[in-house]
Amino acid sequence: MSMLHTVNKSPFERNTLAACIGHALPGSAILLIEDGVYAAVRGTSHEDMVRGAIAEHTLYVLGPDLLARGMKPEQVIEGISVVDYGGFVDLTEQHERVQSWL
Repeated sequence: MSMLHTVNKSPFERNTLAACIGHALPGSAILLIEDGVYAAVRGTSHEDMVRGAIAEHTLYVLGPDLLARGMKPEQVIEGISVVDYGGFVDLTEQHERVQSWL
């Protein structure tokens, strides 16, 4: 059963992403939205954790949320796909379940 996990909290404020990664089954998709997009940027203290997650999960980041926080798609860690709102909808349709990590 395929699952899409959405994470909307900054890894600098909460351990939501770490908990998600720890519980998500291999092959699951993780979409970073709202303040969760801070985890997708290169050069942070969370980059190693995110790179490790890419080995077992498919990671996505919501592009409009990156832009709203002053970041650019060029700053995203290699291996994370940037999606727009239509891509977000497509991901929800492609997975049987969606788990929101708050």
